[in-house]
Amino acid sequence: MGFIAALSRANSAVKPHSMLRRMSNIPESTVYGGPKPQTPNQRVTLTHLKQMYRKGEPITMVTAYDYPSAVHLDSAGIDVCLVGDSASMVVHGHDTTLPISLDEMLVHCRAVARGATRPLLVGDLPFGTYESSTSQAVDTAVRVLKEGGMDAIKLEGGSPSRITAARAIVEAGIAVMGHVGLTPQAISVLGGFRPQGKNLASAVKVVETALALQEVGCFSVVLECVPPLVAAAATSALRIPTIGIGAGPFCSGQVLVYHDLLGMLQHPHHAKVTPKFCKQYAHVGDVINKALLVYKEEVTNGSFPGPAHSPYKFSANDVDGFLNELQKLGLDKAASAAAEAAEKIGTAESCVGKSPASD
Repeated sequence: MGFIAALSRANSAVKPHSMLRRMSNIPESTVYGGPKPQTPNQRVTLTHLKQMYRKGEPITMVTAYDYPSAVHLDSAGIDVCLVGDSASMVVHGHDTTLPISLDEMLVHCRAVARGATRPLLVGDLPFGTYESSTSQAVDTAVRVLKEGGMDAIKLEGGSPSRITAARAIVEAGIAVMGHVGLTPQAISVLGGFRPQGKNLASAVKVVETALALQEVGCFSVVLECVPPLVAAAATSALRIPTIGIGAGPFCSGQVLVYHDLLGMLQHPHHAKVTPKFCKQYAHVGDVINKALLVYKEEVTNGSFPGPAHSPYKFSANDVDGFLNELQKLGLDKAASAAAEAAEKIGTAESCVGKSPASD
């Protein structure tokens, strides 16, 4: 009994923040206890998304690539964070998503995982890392979870090989989000970034592909750049949530890229890769540009840094000793520079500290 009581006290002493970050696709109730029922401050799980879907509550998803953006998503209560291969274009400056490697994606995944404690985390499988075989697909997905800290993966397309890959990954115990419509990794076949589902055959293919992904176990499907009525049809046909991007208002949820929705970059390259369906909820890029211009001006005119931003003080009693030591080392010029700096610092501090009443 004494051992059991001691073990109980030890367990109760463990602080919540000392526990490892739980994977959010763990069921809420398992034979091992599992995470407690969800509250607004806890992780979003697949169970939580299913509950939202059943209740008809819209799901919010944002694509982000680093720690600061993940922290912002966390604070805003975003439900799902996608670490997208669009980092190739938005962060690395490429014209397509094709160049980014798995190792590069894993760096982005780990950074986001450190910053986002609430959203479900989904990592894209980059081009060239899952097409060759089901073994390659599973191995890549495993790395995204184990090394990237993600909860689930997303893969693009609905060809037979992609459907087979999705099935294999699900059977390996990894949650999969599908992606149909415009699939940027397939621009070689599509002939560029072209909307899909605009004619009868293409529209039917979007719905059929989404259904096929559902049947192999995907927990959700992204619908990108398809007409709203096609998205509405797919959403109605499926028993899992659809996440729209440029697909109209009839999906189960929506996703936009962090940089795009914030108006982060005002640059010809980014203007070229920012889709026209994106609504800008802020013009953060303008604020950044103005701040950088002011910073450059203040450094140039010498007003920064002033006393308020030069916090580290040298003891006044040691100034003379320091000057003497510099002179002993034959550094007369350095001693003169230090003496001049001490005089300027003293003058600046006296001006700051002088009250209007003492004038």
